[in-house]
Amino acid sequence: MTTASTCLWFDDRAEEAVQFYLTLFPHSRILHTTFYLEGAPKPPGTVLAIRFTLNGAEYLALNGNPSFPFTPATSMVAACDTQEEVDTLWEKLSEGGEAGQCGWLRDRFGVSWQIQPRPLLALLTTEDRAASQRVFDAIRPMRKLDLAALLQAHAGPA
Repeated sequence: MTTASTCLWFDDRAEEAVQFYLTLFPHSRILHTTFYLEGAPKPPGTVLAIRFTLNGAEYLALNGNPSFPFTPATSMVAACDTQEEVDTLWEKLSEGGEAGQCGWLRDRFGVSWQIQPRPLLALLTTEDRAASQRVFDAIRPMRKLDLAALLQAHAGPA
């Protein structure tokens, strides 16, 4: 069966980024590393690409060149089971990067991430439109998402 995965185009920091990401997600590993050969735009033996998994999902990190920088138009989404996981990923991924709004950040490699509590989608798509609106309104001023505050917004005024 055909599969699809994401390729992350770095200038020359693919190996550093992959090693960092592997520390953040369980069940993650490098599957294969490919190196530049003679006649390539980078010195022979330099890392060209790394196939790796983050908690079982496969990705490719490519050392291309600076022609195509990352933008928030493409982002990685990390669905977290607990607020502790949200807090940990937020702290580690935003270090040396830039914290954004509504659970978004850019890591030190320029990759945009959405750090979300796993229940978020269900809270935003409930049949109770007023509850979903309250959750949406609660998210807008947040930087790092706060699951307890989102659940409270969904429940409504006491």
